[in-house]
This record gives sequence, structure tokens and C-alpha cells, in this order.
Amino acid sequence: MTAFTVVNPATEQPLTDVELASVEQTDALIERAHEAFPAWRAVAPGERAALLRRFAGVVDAHIEELAEIEVRNAGHTWGNATWEAGNVRDCLNYYSAAPERLFGRQIPVPGGVDITFHEPLGVVGVIAPWNFPMPIMAWGMAPALAAGNTVVLKPAELTPLTAMRIGELALEAGLPEGVLTVVPGKGSVVGQRFVTHPLVRKVCFTGSTSVGKGVMAGCAEQVKRCTLELGGKSANVVFADADLAAAAAAAPYAVFDNAGQDCCARSRILVERPAYDEFLGLLEPAVKGMAVLDPSDKGSQMGPLISQAQKDVVQGYVDEVDVAFTGPAPDGPGFWVPPTVVLADSTEQRIWREEVFGPVVAVLPFDDEADAVAMANDTDYGLSGSIFTGDVGKALRVARGVQAGNLSVNSHSAVRYWTPFGGYKQSGLGRELGPDAPNAFTEEKNVFIAH
Repeated sequence: MTAFTVVNPATEQPLTDVELASVEQTDALIERAHEAFPAWRAVAPGERAALLRRFAGVVDAHIEELAEIEVRNAGHTWGNATWEAGNVRDCLNYYSAAPERLFGRQIPVPGGVDITFHEPLGVVGVIAPWNFPMPIMAWGMAPALAAGNTVVLKPAELTPLTAMRIGELALEAGLPEGVLTVVPGKGSVVGQRFVTHPLVRKVCFTGSTSVGKGVMAGCAEQVKRCTLELGGKSANVVFADADLAAAAAAAPYAVFDNAGQDCCARSRILVERPAYDEFLGLLEPAVKGMAVLDPSDKGSQMGPLISQAQKDVVQGYVDEVDVAFTGPAPDGPGFWVPPTVVLADSTEQRIWREEVFGPVVAVLPFDDEADAVAMANDTDYGLSGSIFTGDVGKALRVARGVQAGNLSVNSHSAVRYWTPFGGYKQSGLGRELGPDAPNAFTEEKNVFIAH
């Protein structure tokens, strides 16, 4: 067995060593989850609901502990980490209602009665990313468990600590052994085995588009289900009739939250040409006023990048372009890049087209509504976006015109666990969250009973 040293990205100091599972160990844990499946599936709906609520309660009792781990492991600000731990609790609570509401249908047919059932798939593999370790773990885990599946979960190598602790809390809450299993390891070992192991009947993957394509291709070999939440290059469209002060004040948090390591980051700002100069004048003090501090400081609004490798990637993009202005960043150790604003020259620049996954935003003017929609859609991605305007008709037209799965008007709305989330085009496949998520972890069975 090999070990991976987990590092605090704000200090570059090692935190602990985590043992990484081998293929053989992964196989054994998948088989244990498969063995636990029949009993978990047979748990009465109300009892399964009660167990999930108990799990949520145990997580709630450990919110500060989980947040403190995430601040050190992922470099998330205290405010973000506390929200993220609470999101795990909230997802478990929300989906605890699902076992008693996995309704089938009665469909009118001649000669008998036709009814449908939603039946769990079996073992579900969840591959969580390093940018939001806790919420995205919960988005796959909670509805899958509620639907009667067992779950094997691989956290990212860089950020395994909160997932490991939540796995312990599940047992403390009374979930049987094998129902939720956290398997730290390499993506090329554990994640790949989730894809290739025949007992894993669905894979939920969140990560890069390139890796997601490999997951999808691997799942196709067994006609295995997969949900993919991949990259983004989302547009923040600001019309001249918008409240420009509000739009400029909100824009930094739409892209620099989590140091820009967010597939929903509005990393392209499109500003209607008559408002372009005024908007930039309002944006600069908002960016310069951000509190970029050690994330353990409860006043911090932005922390470091996750690793030196990610910092090098982001800095490579910045070095190619002229920077208009930046916000602050600490000196000394840590993988820091300041909030950075670039005035793009064209839609063909790499900084405009590619997902930087760091605190960098590019700004370009547009001429009219049609131009704004065309520019917003000129991307391989389609995950999220924002529209700022005082005209509700325009807001609706543009929202219907932009090819993205999650849009906000006059806000940069966060993902809500009670509404669907997912992307168009190369931003993903399928939808997570919302009231229908448990159905995505079931087979629909049709039964005809003759009179």
C-alpha cells in the first residue's frame, strides 16, 4: 500500500499521510458494498429515512470539526467550509424524504392493470473532486442511499480528509457496514476500477471534461450508467440597463469564490458597449477590496489554490496576457494567485476560451442582445451563467437563448440542493440534485397484471 501526503495549501505544510487503496483492496470494498446491498435495499422506507435523518444529525453535530478540516485540507475560507459541511447535512435531510416517496405509476391499459416500480441499481461509485469535496460527495451519496443503493466513494487524492471523517460519522449514525464506503486512492486505480468493475452499476464523476470522456467511454463497455459534471466557461452578461453598481459589486464573488476553482465560475464577463467603461470603473475597487487572507481567518473572502501544480497552470494563463488590475494576495508560503482581471482582445484568446480554474476573469464588450447570446454560446461548455438587466423580458429571452443548464438573473445564484443541477454540451451528462435525483439511481420496472 502506498501513502499520499496531504498538504495545507495556505502554508505548504504537510498535514498527514493517507494510505491509498490498491486495485485488490478496491475490489474487496466493492464486493463488501455488493454484499451489503440486499439488506440495505430491504430496509423499510421509513426506517431508511430515519437512518438518513440520523446521519444528517450526526453531521450537524460535527459542522465546525468538518469545516476546520476543510480549511486546512482544501484552503477553503471558514465561511465556505462551514456552508459546505452544512450542505452535506441539508442534502441528507432533503433526501431522507425520498424513500417514502419513490412513487411508481398506474398506467391505464386494456385487459389488466399496469404499474411501475423504481428499484435501486446496486453499488454506486461516486468520484468526488478536490474543489468541493464535501458538497459533491453529498450530491451523489445522499440520493443514491435514499433510493436503496450502497455507495463506494473515492475522494480526490489532494482532499480526502472530510470524506474519510464523514464515512466514520455514517457508521456512528447507525448506517450498516458496507452501505457507505470511502476509498481513498488514485483516480487511475480506484476511480478506474469503479468504471471497470462489473458490480458497480453507476458512476457519478465530477472533474475535468477530458477525464469525464474517459469515464463515459469506460462505462460504455458495460452499458453502465454515468452522471458527469464537468468543466465550464460561464458567461456573466451585463446589459447597459442593469444596476451597474450591483453587477460590479457581485462580479468578483461569481468568479473568485473558492479562488476560481469552481466549474460554475462566471469567468467571462460580457458588458454592453455603452456601459463598458463605467462597469470597469466600478469593478476595480470591488476586486481590490477583496479580503484575500489565510482561510483560517474568519474574515477571509478568498483562499489559495489547491496546489503548486494548479498555481503553475493558472499563472501560465496570466503570463500570456496583459493584466488590467488585480486584488491583494498574501506574501510568503501558500499557493496564492491574486484576483486578476484581464481585458480580452478577442474571443479567440486562450484566456477567453479555456477553463483556467483559478481567480482570473476576462472582460469583453458586446453590441446588442443577439451579440451577447452568440458570444455566451461560443464555447464548448454550458454549465452556468448570469444575466444582469432591468428588463424582465430581455432577461427571459437571453436566459432561453443561452445554452447552459443553470442561469441566474441579477444574481450569481449558488447551487441549491432542491433544484436540478447539470450542464449542456461538454459540461456534463445528466442532472444532479432536485426532487428527481433519486430516480436517477433506480431502474424503472413495468409490470402488467392481466384481469
